[in-house]
Amino acid sequence: MAEKLDYQPGVFSVERHVRCKWVCRQCETLVQPPVPAQVIDKGIPTAGLLAQVLVAKYIDHQPLYRQSGIFARAGLAIPDSTLAQWVGTCGVQLQPLVEALRAELLAESVLHADETPVAMLKPGNGKTHRAYLALLCHVTRAAVDISWCCN
Repeated sequence: MAEKLDYQPGVFSVERHVRCKWVCRQCETLVQPPVPAQVIDKGIPTAGLLAQVLVAKYIDHQPLYRQSGIFARAGLAIPDSTLAQWVGTCGVQLQPLVEALRAELLAESVLHADETPVAMLKPGNGKTHRAYLALLCHVTRAAVDISWCCN
């Protein structure tokens, strides 16, 4: 049996996946169905919980420490470090999609571009330097590529 943790806004629930085992009486071979594919192998979050964390972080602009507090008030304390690990794993899993979208976008003949300067903190000395956030988008499609460039 495997248990997966899911989240609906304000409510946590546990999904239980029971995988039965069968043994052949004649040859004593153990047979069990395979584990369903998960975003994080052997992890407890469901795709719904991971989607909630990513949407709250990147769409609703909620830092992970605030999400951790929200989850704690809902009855389950999830450390910031665990949420950060989930976000990183999702980023790695989504990278092939990002590359496919970038290739599709760069194949177009006309693109709009914007290069926005932003202050970026230099690690170690506490000072900022100028970095650029570059955005490319196609005229007729909703395809966007955002790149980060440090100088």
